[in-house]
Amino acid sequence: MTDAPDNSGIAYVHAPDKHRYEIRDGETLAGFTQYRLPDDVHVDFVHTEVDDAYGGRGLAGELVAAALADVRSQGKRIIAHCPYVARWLTKHHDYDDITDPAS
Repeated sequence: MTDAPDNSGIAYVHAPDKHRYEIRDGETLAGFTQYRLPDDVHVDFVHTEVDDAYGGRGLAGELVAAALADVRSQGKRIIAHCPYVARWLTKHHDYDDITDPAS
């Protein structure tokens, strides 16, 4: 039996000045999902990455969930040019109502 990864101390933070949502382990940047704002309505996710030292812990999925929940709370819509976010959305249909196709 393997131990579950220790995700205590992990925080998901919006860094609007950098146009990204971050995974923070204290002061350490463990990963992020980058976005652009093509208009006043959409948040277009373009890239997601997690440092190798933090891989396999489910952090990217938790980050995307937190980011999309924040987008919803702002009354905006999602576009997913990022392959990871697009794949995540195919498994989490609770965001279908605010997702527009990437063109």
